[in-house]
Amino acid sequence: MIPLRLSEIAAVVGGTVHGEDVLVSGPAYVDSRTPVPDGLFVAIVGEHTDGHVHAEGAHAVLGSRPTSAPTVVVADAVAALGRLARHVVDRLDATVLAMTGSQGKTGTKDFLAAVLRTLAGEDAVVATNANNNNEIGVPLTVLRATAATRFLVVEMGARGVGHISYLCEIAPPDVAAVLNVGTAHVGEFGGREQIARAKGEIVEALGAEGTAVLNADDVLVAAMAPRTQAPVLTFGESGDVRWTGSRLDALGRPGFLLAHGDEQHPVQLLEVGAHQVLNAAAAAAMALGAGFGLAEVAAALGSARSASRWRMEVTERADGLVVVNDAYNANPDSMRAALEALAAIGGPARRRTVAVLGEMKELGSEHEAGHRAVGADAARLGIDVVVVVGEAARGIADGATQGTCEVIVTAGREDAAAWVRQNAGPEDVVLVKASRGAALEWIAEQVLEETTP
Repeated sequence: MIPLRLSEIAAVVGGTVHGEDVLVSGPAYVDSRTPVPDGLFVAIVGEHTDGHVHAEGAHAVLGSRPTSAPTVVVADAVAALGRLARHVVDRLDATVLAMTGSQGKTGTKDFLAAVLRTLAGEDAVVATNANNNNEIGVPLTVLRATAATRFLVVEMGARGVGHISYLCEIAPPDVAAVLNVGTAHVGEFGGREQIARAKGEIVEALGAEGTAVLNADDVLVAAMAPRTQAPVLTFGESGDVRWTGSRLDALGRPGFLLAHGDEQHPVQLLEVGAHQVLNAAAAAAMALGAGFGLAEVAAALGSARSASRWRMEVTERADGLVVVNDAYNANPDSMRAALEALAAIGGPARRRTVAVLGEMKELGSEHEAGHRAVGADAARLGIDVVVVVGEAARGIADGATQGTCEVIVTAGREDAAAWVRQNAGPEDVVLVKASRGAALEWIAEQVLEETTP
């Protein structure tokens, strides 16, 4: 964080200082279990806990009442956090690259951050950690910036109309991308058109000197072009930044030719899944929008690794069993992409493919249809075994019975892990995927701990 005294922070956010006027030079944070030296603890009153009672030992606090540590007291700590972050953005000499979409945000963010770090230097880039993409996460990302930061890569999420507009007030983008409009959170929004309305707020926030990056292959995204005054750069199979000749290697990692205009360069990705091509093309378009050339971007993509856990993590157990841990989150589109990757990994080596699939949350009225569609996708792709985790995901089993795959319905994580431990062996490849709330990464960890005699 750019060093600021508590009195300076108070002036920015309209608060008052209680206690010593200490210098804050570390990042802001909200988890008192992992205090940051010289950092700013943001004490939030939540549904189940009150951050103020955990302020003991903090260097400094931003909260709604005094604590045992030096504290800036404000009426609303979350709103004040946003104002502080905007103040820091305005002081930085940095390009803000922001993205939103129903899926692919974190994959694209990781590709883009890796490319920029390769081309501009490790210390020049600050990017969203995990999926800290809301009214708390975006300011926390910004407040990790220092005077050396030249690029801020910010993932933005929304639970309704107006949310992204607010996030763009905190971190006004210079390059803004809409990756897609899918079915993730459709239950909260009330339909894909409402999702599109909300996601498009990110390009409305651009000035005429910015760059809007839009998915040419998504009708609802492509239709956002008139909503921005900025020049539009598209990506996709029919986009300005596009790809040809995509293929998968034995581990399901795609290679392709990345093209823009008459220029094209080969790329071999290190990440698994055909869907990574779209993520890489989106990241490439954003990097071009920031002023980099296609050749250097393509070369940097070839060494890019994901910085996020439980997203198509491929691990081989000592006995040869391959586990694909994609348990961070799920919706029907990302489920299909993961199943396609599973089929690609299993196919060339003729491994048995086992999909351990749990509930996709926040689908609203599409819950049953969405789960059935995933089961049908598994059957269509020829997945050998579908292990359904929990009653809430039973629709997957109903959809999968349309094909020839074996379907196992389990009561929960423990039963599913036990089935895989007892039935999967060295010649198999196992995919584990569900929404975050299902916490299926535990199953992947349990399976990887197993060894054969």
